[in-house]
Amino acid sequence: MPVIQENISLRPFNTFAISVNARYFVEIFSESDLELLLSSGFLNEKELLILGGGSNVLFTKDFPGVVVKMNIGGLKTEVRGDDLFVTAGAGVVWNDFVQFCVNSGLSGVENLSLIPGTVGASPIQNIGAYGVELKDVFHSCTAFEIKTGLKKIFDKEECEFGYRDSVFKSKFKGQYIISSVCFRLHTSAALNVTYGAIQTELSKREIAQPTIQDVSKVVSQIRVSKLPDPSTIGNAGSFFKNPVIPRQQFDELYKSFPDIVHYPAGEGQVKLAAGWLIESCGFKGKTEGQTGTWKNQALVLVNLGHATGQEVYSFSEQIINAVCQKFGLKLEREVNIL
Repeated sequence: MPVIQENISLRPFNTFAISVNARYFVEIFSESDLELLLSSGFLNEKELLILGGGSNVLFTKDFPGVVVKMNIGGLKTEVRGDDLFVTAGAGVVWNDFVQFCVNSGLSGVENLSLIPGTVGASPIQNIGAYGVELKDVFHSCTAFEIKTGLKKIFDKEECEFGYRDSVFKSKFKGQYIISSVCFRLHTSAALNVTYGAIQTELSKREIAQPTIQDVSKVVSQIRVSKLPDPSTIGNAGSFFKNPVIPRQQFDELYKSFPDIVHYPAGEGQVKLAAGWLIESCGFKGKTEGQTGTWKNQALVLVNLGHATGQEVYSFSEQIINAVCQKFGLKLEREVNIL
């Protein structure tokens, strides 16, 4: 049975560096650890939080239940034709997995370089960046049903991926714990360099025929230039989702705001840049007490030292209200509020 600790500070386990405590805290290093915990009955009638890298959560108060920290490691590969499948433990740091793939000459996740968090959390919100989403490389994941302890493998279709969404955030929310994820990658590169500043950065470096290593380095450089390092300034990366709206609604907005940053988002849909909307409302680099938005990216909220989760949440509410008033759009938080 894994060791269960009591009254543990969660400050080291969330990238916002918010000082709150967990009533109970347990670390999981293997599927057998997880099976023992689920069969023990200890979780019965207790509030439960599954924690990976703690990079997508804002704590506004102490957590009264059990925090399960997923530390299952391991990477293994399997070749099938032109595809190579990589299975990673839920506790593997996401960027370590990406760099393993890039260094192995496997294409598909290079645009997702330097996203914070762990592999186990990646399918839950279908992480994405620079024109690529997790669903583009996802094959399956292994998960355990919390109530019964039964092991189940979810394929891509069963996960019902949407924009920053999956069944693990909707109908199966709080019902499963992911122990590993299997990805389908390619030995022949099909690069996506059209999104954001990737092509511009490649041109600056005079790279006409980029490799997956080039794309990964450029994406990493762009992220570092825009985002603060959570080890020095608490943050959870992008705090809000980019709104996806009907084309007709966009056309009306475009009449009033012709410089609005936008991207195609499928038939009849347009994706807007939330960072641009927030910056247009005067919030880029704005601070209030110990919180604010990052000077280089308005989409990122920061803890400047000793902010409480409630202070960060209240500041985010100001941003939502300002964007709604100016553009008639209600921003959704990407970060989980607890």
